Amino acid sequence: MNPLYYQAKFINSSPHLRDTPADVGLEIAFAGRSNAGKSSAINTLTRQSGLARTSKTPGRTQMLNFFEIAENQRFVDLPGYGYAKVPLPVKKKWHELMETYLTKRKSLCGMVLVMDVRHPLTEFDWQMIEWCQHTHLPLHVILTKADKINFGAAKNTLLEVQRELSELPNPLTLQLFSSLKKTGIDEIHAALTRLFTLRQQTNNPI
Repeated sequence: MNPLYYQAKFINSSPHLRDTPADVGLEIAFAGRSNAGKSSAINTLTRQSGLARTSKTPGRTQMLNFFEIAENQRFVDLPGYGYAKVPLPVKKKWHELMETYLTKRKSLCGMVLVMDVRHPLTEFDWQMIEWCQHTHLPLHVILTKADKINFGAAKNTLLEVQRELSELPNPLTLQLFSSLKKTGIDEIHAALTRLFTLRQQTNNPI
């Protein structure tokens, strides 16, 4: 485990890129389909149950939510996609906000893509994976809600998803995760540290 992530603090929520924290340092974005357990995962890996806003109603994360991890290191909780029962103009606004953030944010150094282990690799997930591949953005995938099915089934899904993603030109990492059972925390901590470190090594070549 990495105690650094337990010190996370909420910074702000913004419906516009202009209101976000200064575009300096490093940011890891958390993306995923609404109701995939994205906010719960952030709360679990930081050991703070109320840090990221969670709800049984999909689509409650409607803005860019920023959390400070350390000086010039942040997490960003992106709006959930695909499922939210909201008017089409609102969905369009969310899409534009995410697209602007993903294409304009210079401090973005990696992404964690959150997928429900029972419903992995949706059309929207593939769009995000392909975007990361195209832009060479390092990607870590977590299959959440692993407690909802037995371990054998969860492991099989992990292997199936791994097989599908193994054919991509740019490698990525993948794991099972459960906010309820608190499993996979050490693994995601290691992945997050790796994502932050990759950019630092790129910016400071030996």
